[in-house]
Amino acid sequence: MEHTSFGDQRNATFSLAEEDHTLANALRFTLNQDPRVIFCGYSIPHPSEARVNVRVQTTDDPAREVLQDACQGLMLMCQHIRGTFDKAVNDFRTKNLPDNHPSQDMDSD
Repeated sequence: MEHTSFGDQRNATFSLAEEDHTLANALRFTLNQDPRVIFCGYSIPHPSEARVNVRVQTTDDPAREVLQDACQGLMLMCQHIRGTFDKAVNDFRTKNLPDNHPSQDMDSD
């Protein structure tokens, strides 16, 4: 849900349901890397409520567009991290495969 003033599309507060600090802090970080963002912060209205309010103020572009761009950038970042992690796990498993030969140190009955 978006809460904006009718006259100024550069300032908006977005209410994200069923989210917490995990997404909000990553989104805040990504938004603050954007040169179009003047201010970005988030708050959790109440600890028992699964809701995050993200406030965005921009230089010229509508806050909604800047938030959408930040979400896309965050998704790409997560995909890159996941791909890098999966590759590292596969490389590790390939390098550390157990030999198919029985160990000479083991006694056979």
